[in-house]
Amino acid sequence: MHHERIAENVYVFQSSLYAQVTAGVITGPDGAVLIDTLALPEETRQLSAFIERDLRAPVRYIINTHYHADHSWGNSFFPGATVIAHTECYEMLRTRGVAALEAEKSENQQLRNVEIVLPSLTFERGELNIQVGKKTLSVFPLPGHSADSIAVLVEEDRILFSGDTFMALPTIVDGDIDDMISSLKKIGKMGLENLVPGHGEIVLRGEIEAALRADLNYLNEIRKVVRGASRRRYPLDILENIHVEDCGKSRVLIAGLAEQLHHRNLTALYRQEYGKVPEGSEMYFEGK
Repeated sequence: MHHERIAENVYVFQSSLYAQVTAGVITGPDGAVLIDTLALPEETRQLSAFIERDLRAPVRYIINTHYHADHSWGNSFFPGATVIAHTECYEMLRTRGVAALEAEKSENQQLRNVEIVLPSLTFERGELNIQVGKKTLSVFPLPGHSADSIAVLVEEDRILFSGDTFMALPTIVDGDIDDMISSLKKIGKMGLENLVPGHGEIVLRGEIEAALRADLNYLNEIRKVVRGASRRRYPLDILENIHVEDCGKSRVLIAGLAEQLHHRNLTALYRQEYGKVPEGSEMYFEGK
């Protein structure tokens, strides 16, 4: 796990074990706010120990930017913290998260002591403000990656923790492409100093515009690809031969997962646009 102080009392942590997933900590005289938890118990325990030992600030609040396991399953390692999330996050953790964790426990002994901790403070619209010492945190919906996605803006420093709505490679498998496009455009108007993605490296002020434009271009490209494939008899054959580089992104992004995530994007977008999974030919399936 890597960590970096990016402003006074503002820290970012990045996993070295799973997909460069990030977490954030903002500290004040009365405690800390944790933004997301890391994917694996080993690193979440390291995160907890660092906050306790080096920052000496008990975690009072955890903000889950969305319900996905790598951002929320570490809640149980911070007993006593109030968990904040979107209303949909509560429902997704309750209906999907509990069952998913139980299934994973049978395959992964590292998760045997992990429990789902549901948010106890939720909101659906508007903005939730939290004061942490001299820092004001504005928490608001930022959908696209998922329906429950939210973001956290450190107002004084103009630092945005975007969750997975912004990443070097947008992912819409559990979300909506139009929501994603709207959210990325919103980020571009916020006058940020730092943009912290849910996975990957921090984007600095001078690089933010280009990073957002690259994501928007990618989304436009995959929409063109999907629409073109829809006019063919076997669209899956076409989609499987469109690589992430063909749509303007590198395969090394997100710790080398970009190609896999890209193909999931194509299939998911086809399903979102046309209400069914893309059909493949017998030759395609035999080739697999």
